[in-house]
Amino acid sequence: MQREKKTEIITLRVTPRTKGRIQTKAQELKLTVTDYLCLCGLGKKIVRVEGLDKVLSELKAQGRNLNQLTTLANMGKITVVYGDRLAEGYAKISEQLRRLIQEVS
Repeated sequence: MQREKKTEIITLRVTPRTKGRIQTKAQELKLTVTDYLCLCGLGKKIVRVEGLDKVLSELKAQGRNLNQLTTLANMGKITVVYGDRLAEGYAKISEQLRRLIQEVS
């Protein structure tokens, strides 16, 4: 999905204390100040889930492994891939992510 190009500027004046608080809140949520202010200004609920970056990293690693296995199978270098085990593992992860999304929604 391609992001829309940001071309418009909004300028506002705040006290140094308010600026610091905004920057701190954005850092706590690991957002840029721009993204934080846009989400707040549009009334979006901001939810930060600790540890999710580790889950996503693991999913990416498993995806790379699956891609390598598929490539080797297509090349004929391996003939036995326990696809049912892979599918079960992904199903468990998908279910956990689905529950997490339900909790924060």
